[in-house]
Amino acid sequence: MSTRSSRSLLAIVSLVAILLAGCDSFPGRPSQAEYPLRPTDVTDFATLYRENCAGCHGLDGKFGAAVAMNNPVYLAIIDHPAMRRVIAEGVSGTAMPPFAQSAGGSLTDHQIDLLVAGIYQNWAGAGDSGAGAPPYSSTVSGNPDSGAQVYAASCQSCHGPDGKGGSVAGSVVDPSYLTLASNQYLRTIVIAGRPELGHPDWKHAASGQPLTAAQVSDVVAWLSSKRPAPLAAND
Repeated sequence: MSTRSSRSLLAIVSLVAILLAGCDSFPGRPSQAEYPLRPTDVTDFATLYRENCAGCHGLDGKFGAAVAMNNPVYLAIIDHPAMRRVIAEGVSGTAMPPFAQSAGGSLTDHQIDLLVAGIYQNWAGAGDSGAGAPPYSSTVSGNPDSGAQVYAASCQSCHGPDGKGGSVAGSVVDPSYLTLASNQYLRTIVIAGRPELGHPDWKHAASGQPLTAAQVSDVVAWLSSKRPAPLAAND
């Protein structure tokens, strides 16, 4: 190959290399920071919450179909491990799915930790928000007969004498509702309430007296007894 040919080939190769290197600086080409993150690389709490939780729990942690995340009483009675377990594993038989990749979901363990931390950092109230509250969960089965009395004293003024709805609030014995609501969910609502919807917590029951742990278990047992028979064991 002649010297002239070698020089021509070298010039062509150099030109191509320069053009290829210059592609990254073409106008309109996004920078590395502008490329979208892979779903598993998202670490912003607001984004994680909006994309995974807001559909059921509300964009601002309230006014969703499910329990409000910005309810300080709820966050006072449920500890971090329980919150993490619910997010990671979901609740069988209800509309709450598992989000952990190990359980078939899409979130990494780190992302679930960020969600749990962000929920408490953004919405937990003062340390005494749940002072004196009945425990989040209980291994003691309530008495549905006693629960009927608790319901009559503390709940029927809003939900009606038979639980099928009143002038203030809707039915709590609707089969579709009870099919999707676990006993733990019912217990949570009785204790923490739904303040954004006007539902009082355990301290502000219509009876005028705070509900005891036994009364909470009893009224949950009464509600559970109204669940369609094949689903009566749903916990």
